Amino acid sequence: QGNMAFSGKYEFESDEHYDDFVKKIGLPSDKIELGRNCKIVTEVVQNGNDFTWTQHFPGGHTTTNKFTIGKEADMETMGGKKFKATVQMEDGKIVADFPNYHHTVEICEGKLVEISTTSGVVYKRTSKRIA
Repeated sequence: QGNMAFSGKYEFESDEHYDDFVKKIGLPSDKIELGRNCKIVTEVVQNGNDFTWTQHFPGGHTTTNKFTIGKEADMETMGGKKFKATVQMEDGKIVADFPNYHHTVEICEGKLVEISTTSGVVYKRTSKRIA
C-alpha cells in the first residue's frame, strides 16, 4: 500500500444494513429512497496526506469533501449537513467522526470499503474500482 493507495474511481457494488443506519442518523424518507442501491460513483484524488473525495450521485448531484490527514476540515454529510472533522489515518484506514456516526474507509482487495457505525448499527458499503 503506497502513498496513492486510495486514488481512483469506484462504483457502488453492495451494502449492508442501509435502512437501519439511515433511520438511526435521521435521514428523511425521500433521501433514504434516493440512496437505496444508488450507483454512487466515488472519486478519490490523493496527493500525500491531501484528499479530494467526490461522490457523484445519479441525476447529477455531487458532494465533494477536501481534507488533509490530521487537520480539521469543513465537511458535508450524505444528507447535506456541514460540519468540521479531523480525518486520521490508522493502519492504512481513513478514519473520521461525523456528527452522528463513526466512519472508516479502506482499500480491501482493490475495492473501496466504507464502514459507518452509529448506536450499534454497522453500515458497510463496498464499491468496485472502475478507473
